[in-house]
Amino acid sequence: MSATHSPQTATASDSPTSQATKETLEDYTLRFAPRSYRRWTPMVVATTALGGIAYMADFSIGAGIGLAHGTGNALLAIAVAAVVIFITGFPLAYYGARYNIDLDLITRGSGFGYYGSVLTSVIFASFTFIFFALEGSIMAQGLKLGLGLPLWLGYAISTLMVIPLVIYGMKALSKLQVWTTPIWLLLMVAPLVYLISTDPGSVDHFLAYTGTDGEGGVNTASVLLGAGVCLSLIAQIGEQIDYLRFMPPKTEANKRTWWTAVVMAGPGWVVLGALKQAIGVFLAVYILAKVGPTAAPEPIQQFRGAFDAMMPSWMVVPLAVALVVISQIKINVTNAYSGSLAWTNSFTRVTGRYPGRMVFVLVNLGFALALMEADMFSFLNSILGFYSNCAIAWVVTVATDIGINKYLLKLSPLQPEFRRGMLHAVNPVGVVAFVAASGLSIAMYFHALGDGLQPYSPVAAAVIAFVLTPLMAVVTKGRYYLRRADDGIEEPLLDAEGNPSATTYDCHVCQQPYERPDVTACATHDAVVCSLCLSTDKIGDHVLPATA
Repeated sequence: MSATHSPQTATASDSPTSQATKETLEDYTLRFAPRSYRRWTPMVVATTALGGIAYMADFSIGAGIGLAHGTGNALLAIAVAAVVIFITGFPLAYYGARYNIDLDLITRGSGFGYYGSVLTSVIFASFTFIFFALEGSIMAQGLKLGLGLPLWLGYAISTLMVIPLVIYGMKALSKLQVWTTPIWLLLMVAPLVYLISTDPGSVDHFLAYTGTDGEGGVNTASVLLGAGVCLSLIAQIGEQIDYLRFMPPKTEANKRTWWTAVVMAGPGWVVLGALKQAIGVFLAVYILAKVGPTAAPEPIQQFRGAFDAMMPSWMVVPLAVALVVISQIKINVTNAYSGSLAWTNSFTRVTGRYPGRMVFVLVNLGFALALMEADMFSFLNSILGFYSNCAIAWVVTVATDIGINKYLLKLSPLQPEFRRGMLHAVNPVGVVAFVAASGLSIAMYFHALGDGLQPYSPVAAAVIAFVLTPLMAVVTKGRYYLRRADDGIEEPLLDAEGNPSATTYDCHVCQQPYERPDVTACATHDAVVCSLCLSTDKIGDHVLPATA
């Protein structure tokens, strides 16, 4: 079938399907990001992606682990989690940047199937509103300290202020992240450098801190409990990929900068994240005697104490509040944006209706606001420790499918597939591995298998997912990955350089042009149909029949 450019008709352009299609074309939500849209350089994409990790939660997470288990255990826990996150994040970041699809689309073809990945979309959406609530709580603490606003009002302000920013997708977010990142870095790094250079004793005090239990020394249980909390951030790679999917094609001319950007903004985000967690431990220990163990994990208190040591008192609170507000805006526009994509994606597949991404921006913000009003900050580590089991099981399953099932065993198709009709509804490879890994690790976390095994729940989630994913691929012989071998279009999906083809085809349903990877042949017409029109086809009229 050849590329065509058919004229739009008034009837088609006014249809609900066409209206849904047009809305998704702002930043290609729910679909492949075409080459025609990806006009940013690798470093602009990387800067935008890294701007999204300017959150303050790392300081709270690090502080909570350090205060509970001591500096030595906390630093080891942070390092262990960082290594796991980097290793698992690398194949996911590569696939997102190379093939220009988000983590949900990657998950569909990497062991879960077209409907099976709805499970993981809900896990990812939960990640975004949990961390939105955490950041919103931190901002509300800052507004209370700086302006005297009650926490409930601060929660509402931190929620509502991101709505205008998140409406406009990647174009607006890239500008916001690029312009605010230098200010954020300066406000974060300057007080730390000042404290270490002017008060070297603070480093010794930090390294010697033994935690509230006072036992001192390093022990495996404390390290793993701390690592479990840190590993709740493993799903952050999904937000990084929401930006990395807009990377330009990898060519011989740009391959060095392309790889640098992918590694730095993909799995490399965890390097900065781990440093922030370690800084959180340092600042919490530094201010502990002054504010007490309850307030020490609050970033606004940490940076208030740090700024207080280096500048006049009248500047301290305004600067601390400014840092918290900038950080909250930078990350929560990403949380609201990525969460809305995940919810919309799941809803559209299950119901065949596209209600509009803005609906799910509001849904995600509603969940986040409810968590804030429930004072989630006071039981933060418990929430994150539980959530990490699900997130680890998901990410390790997909990363293992890419690294082992695709490249080593060659049982999973190397080229990613996400289109309806090409995939089985459910692939037992990923679904079984994920359900078993998350279910058993959650049982361990809640002491169902004994108190002695409870700290090992994140290890269990990772190991079970890593073992079961290739095992299930071997048992099923890889036959549940693809529903059919070809999509009815003669032209290959990839060009000579291995990049997704830029040839455009007109979808005969919505009559919009799409690039080659986003379309298939239609089952009932001598034409092509785009991936979103396939998703919203309630009766399956356009879906190609199974051949495998």
